[in-house]
Amino acid sequence: MGLWQQKALAEELVSAYGLSVTRACSLSSLSRSKYYYKSCKDDSEVITALQELVAAHPAYGFRKLLSCLKRAGKTWNHKRVYRIYRLLKLNKKRRGKRRLPARVKQPLVQQPELNRSWSMDFMSDSLVSGNKFRTLNVIDNCNREALAIEVATSIAVKSVIRSLEQLIDWRGKPKTIRVDNGPEFTSADFTLWCEKEKTSIQYIQPGKPMQNGYIERFNGSYRREILDSYLFFDLEEVRQFWPLISNNILSTLFYLSFLRRF
Repeated sequence: MGLWQQKALAEELVSAYGLSVTRACSLSSLSRSKYYYKSCKDDSEVITALQELVAAHPAYGFRKLLSCLKRAGKTWNHKRVYRIYRLLKLNKKRRGKRRLPARVKQPLVQQPELNRSWSMDFMSDSLVSGNKFRTLNVIDNCNREALAIEVATSIAVKSVIRSLEQLIDWRGKPKTIRVDNGPEFTSADFTLWCEKEKTSIQYIQPGKPMQNGYIERFNGSYRREILDSYLFFDLEEVRQFWPLISNNILSTLFYLSFLRRF
């Protein structure tokens, strides 16, 4: 609790609950000299100048606002300006909305041959300990074969590119990759890598996961038959299911478990 919060608490204890100043200062860990202290500083001019600048330039941070004040001929110390800047709570990070380019709807068609079009998507789950992990799922859109499932606590764009390079060494290069608008897939590193490999990216429209239906169906099966059916204590246990998934027996396991009920 800061000094001003302590003083406000002590004043509330005195006014609202009728406690003595000594008792209120003791409860709020505030010295009586600070309680009685009245600042002689008049910061109204600084406050007005900062508020006018923020209204005119809402995206400016402290350094730019201070430069504007200096150019306007103000001689205030930077520490004083920063104190008022924080007092007005202007130092909170403003998170702008991520703007995406308009996406043209790409038809989801049956591929006539293998290795022509891939689909990718992320999933998330947690271990028994509560630690989160992510999976990067890659399938072939022709026969829905699971090509790779990368399991890690964090999967950055570098890991995505590394997994794709390993797949290309094994399977060859796809003509297109169908993905959503996640930050890993819209990053400059990923788009530049696809341009270098001469692989086109098919982005689905925001909020339309059905346009990437092949990978969404695989995610549902993987969630239902693996992630929701077992408890995992470490990431290696999650990776142990890859031989089953790569042999395309997820649906077989689900079908057999369904038959055992009858």
